[in-house]
Amino acid sequence: MITLYHCDAARSFRPLWMLEELGLAYELKMLPFPPRVFAKEYLGINPLGTIPFMIDGETRMTESSGICHYLGTKYGPTPLIVGVDEPAYGAFLNWMYFSDATLTFPQTLVLRYSQLEPEERRNPQVSGDYAKWFLGRLRAVEAAASKSEFLCAERFTAADIANGYALRLAGNIGLAKDFGPNVAAYWARLQQRDGYQRAVAAEQKAGQEQNVAPRARP
Repeated sequence: MITLYHCDAARSFRPLWMLEELGLAYELKMLPFPPRVFAKEYLGINPLGTIPFMIDGETRMTESSGICHYLGTKYGPTPLIVGVDEPAYGAFLNWMYFSDATLTFPQTLVLRYSQLEPEERRNPQVSGDYAKWFLGRLRAVEAAASKSEFLCAERFTAADIANGYALRLAGNIGLAKDFGPNVAAYWARLQQRDGYQRAVAAEQKAGQEQNVAPRARP
């Protein structure tokens, strides 16, 4: 069975959502955030101390968007993956990489310097600058969402899961108030999906059962 190590509302939510959309069986192991500080034994499993960490037989993976691509490719065929023979294949890959490298990266600095660092090390200028960076990069999603319900291939795909998580994170760190109208409507559509709602419910249930409290929201 697939095992996914996850922290509440962290980027490991991407593969959790993907697992639910695919209807795959999995074991969800909840960790306090950040696990390298509050669950040091986890370093024996994943020396990076990061999440997600997915185990599938002999396969070990740490990159959230890559795990989504892996799951859809290995356990497909599924419309969640855009195939090499489809015109939107390049756009699909671009959105998959964009989701973490371009959208989530600046958000991690906002989160760190506005919430995670000790009070004396917090830096409003850094968090403010990277919030602007994120919102500037979000213009690509605003433009895409003005033309279609989803990012590529005229259907819901793993690219929407990967980028949808960045929108969820934005809400958790206080940036959703600055979404443009198309992004706001797109994010509202994504949250209505049964797969998304099942993933949120699974996260909450596992946290309660494993006695791992959710992170505080701003």
